This record gives sequence, C-alpha cells and structure tokens, in this order.
Amino acid sequence: MNKPFEKGLIQVYTGNSKGKTTAALGLTLRAVGHGLKVCIIQFLKGSMYTGELFSAQRLYPNVEIYQFGKNCPYASLIKDGFMKCIGCGECFVMREKITPVDREIVSKAVGFAEGVVLSEKYDIVVLDEISHGINVGLIDLNEVLELLNRKPERLELVLTGRNMPEEIIEAADLVTEMVEIKHPFKKGISSRRGIEY
Repeated sequence: MNKPFEKGLIQVYTGNSKGKTTAALGLTLRAVGHGLKVCIIQFLKGSMYTGELFSAQRLYPNVEIYQFGKNCPYASLIKDGFMKCIGCGECFVMREKITPVDREIVSKAVGFAEGVVLSEKYDIVVLDEISHGINVGLIDLNEVLELLNRKPERLELVLTGRNMPEEIIEAADLVTEMVEIKHPFKKGISSRRGIEY
C-alpha cells in the first residue's frame, strides 16, 4: 500500500482535562480501520495494566505501543481485576523525585522515538505524554523541535500531554486543548477500569 498522506501533519492534544491520550487512541483506531500502521511511544508511563496495551495486542501488527516509564507496584493485581488503581503515584515521575534511572529511561525513549519517526515504517507516530518529559526537565525542548523539523513528509505525528510548550503548539498544524468543565475525581470517584486505564 502506498503512503496514505501526501503531507502528514503535526497534531497536538493538550490541556488540563482528561482525553489527550484517549483522543490519540481514537485516532489510532480509526487509522487501523483503514489499514494504516501506528506506533505509540508513551513517555513516563509504565502501567502494564492499561486497556490500550491489550487492544494493541489484538490490533498488532498495525499498532505497536512502547512504554518508557515506571511500573505500578500493583500492576498485576490491577491487570487481573483484583484491585483498582489507588492513585499512589508510584508510577509517576515528578520533578522533585527524578532518579538517574528515570533519566536513563527517558534518554532511551527519546532515542527510540527519533528512530521510529525517521524510519518511515509507520503512517502515524504518537508521542504520548512527551510534554510531561519536557516539563520535568528530562527531555530537551530543542531536540523535540528538531525532530518535528526532520519529520518525514508523509508521516502524521501526534504529541500529547499537559502544558505543551508554546514552541510545539506553534509548529503544529492541529492543536486541541482539553478543558475541564467537570471531573468525577472532584466527586471522589476514583479511576475506573476501561475508562481511565
């Protein structure tokens, strides 16, 4: 099959509400329906119980997901339905708690992402939560901007995450901001299997 896009665009999903990764996954599902190949690289995510991982197994080889982050200490229990995510934060990287291992993992993620973007093996590449890596100081913004400039002409590139840097927003062709109007967390409703993970 020939490359589907004459010109691939850069899309950004940002904002402080739910839906950024979900939007990228919806785009992935639509693309796979047309036989396209998608690679999703998740920065600073390592929760091996998320539904998208199981969906990707069913959609392989059209979808590949690679996670570069800390795993949840309760992942196997959550995956098997014996426990729900308790929001302990062990799987998140915070600026105040960055370790040498976090730096090494993100460095590998950036190198891997560059290879994937430039490989011309995929129709769409999703860099999920890349802004989080930039915002905590683990990813150099200029490296990302350089990668956007080097993107192959027919590749659709999707970047997600809160507080996307203005320079990336400027470089993008499509930018959607998720704005929180209401959120169930504020009612004390915790993450739900199949909805938040």
